[in-house]
Amino acid sequence: MANTRIVTVGAPDDLGLRKVLIDGRSVGRVWSEEQLKELLGREGVAEGHPIRFLGEDGTYWPDHARSRRAIGGIVIFGLLVTACLLFRIGIADSGDALTYGGRIAGFTILVVAAVEVIAAVAAVDFWEMRLWPYSGVVVLVGVVITLLCSTSVVLLQIGERFTDYTLIAIGLLVWSSVVLVELAKCRAWKGLSIPRKIAIGVIVSTLLAVANLAYAQIYVPYVTTPLIQSGAEFRESNQEKAGASLYVTAHLYVKNAGQVPVYVLGSIYWIHGGPASGPPEVKTTDYKLIYDGEFVTPVGRVLNPGEEVAQDVVVEIKDPERRGYEAIRAQTEVYVIRKDRMTMANDFKHSNLEKWSFGVKCEEGDPPGAKSRYWTNISNSSEMLNVTRGRQRITAWRVDSGDWPRIDVHVSPPGERISFIPTTPLQNREAAERYGLSQVPGVTAQTPYRELLEKARSSEKGSSEKGASPPK
Repeated sequence: MANTRIVTVGAPDDLGLRKVLIDGRSVGRVWSEEQLKELLGREGVAEGHPIRFLGEDGTYWPDHARSRRAIGGIVIFGLLVTACLLFRIGIADSGDALTYGGRIAGFTILVVAAVEVIAAVAAVDFWEMRLWPYSGVVVLVGVVITLLCSTSVVLLQIGERFTDYTLIAIGLLVWSSVVLVELAKCRAWKGLSIPRKIAIGVIVSTLLAVANLAYAQIYVPYVTTPLIQSGAEFRESNQEKAGASLYVTAHLYVKNAGQVPVYVLGSIYWIHGGPASGPPEVKTTDYKLIYDGEFVTPVGRVLNPGEEVAQDVVVEIKDPERRGYEAIRAQTEVYVIRKDRMTMANDFKHSNLEKWSFGVKCEEGDPPGAKSRYWTNISNSSEMLNVTRGRQRITAWRVDSGDWPRIDVHVSPPGERISFIPTTPLQNREAAERYGLSQVPGVTAQTPYRELLEKARSSEKGSSEKGASPPK
């Protein structure tokens, strides 16, 4: 009797596994009576050997293998779906995000995706043999990550365009909520024992590091605003002979004086003749357009910090003596959008459609009087924003509106028609906040008209005297 081995079978756990001990030593866990016989046979215990059952007798085996494996399979599937989506976003952002903070976020997402894969492996153990005491904790962490990610995407989708990712996020949100209830029933957190002081220290250190990184690499660059300077100035004027056309040279420029690179979506300048006084004393209708055009080419070009684009244009004023101008005004205006918040396709500069030269009528959504249109698709600064916001399209029109032609720019989802209503000047507020879309008026240059004529005449007189032959 002294050599008789003592076999003990413990009570069923949350999944129905019963622990088997021989002489106080754990030899495994079993789901059923058949598995118990196989385990004892491998340990050299003869059939019919007395067995001591704790909690329940030898007839109680609560495991339902099909339902258990079905639940485990559903959990593994959800974790792997989350991992695939996170890997896709992380790979894209770690290499292609426009900001340092975005690339750091991409690498972080890749780490989280790896945790999801580990959680899926742990789920296999948790719903099979539970050989690893922390498998339930790892599965719990993976499901909580899915819950947080799906909740974030759903919240960010509020007010956004409905996408395929919205459906996936809603599905994962429901899945993670149900699985968390199941894990709570199984008490998946059992076996986790981390000293409170160590846990608090790790949490505080992590929060401080994350806060410092977020402030230095994300917040500061985000709140840094572009500084774009534009303007015009008059230079020389000349007239070949009395009564001939007056030629005036205007210098136009735009400079990026800030620290943020921008795309120049469109530029326009106006040369007007009119009263010597300016707004608000004089209405804009009192100015007559002499010439207009664009001075930054090609459209969609990048203007890096410190870079300047300048152009001199020569304006012809016919019958200058008959003009009733008191002054000549030159003004510029450019539309820019931040390069660190979006990526614009290279086809923007080649997408021009001269509508009237082809005899094509304005399409629905085009502003009345549109002469030409540029458009292209843009993507957000990170793949995560592409997931929540979806792809966008930017469109720029050159509009003929009498003495004050203009440029209209709009950012919207592809295929969405834009309605131009004069009473809604803030229709691009969302694009301005998200992408830094801004309209930059330039410094106005104004010079007396008669002074230009006198300079031109003196220049003409001086050149004629210089070219005259000396007396004999």
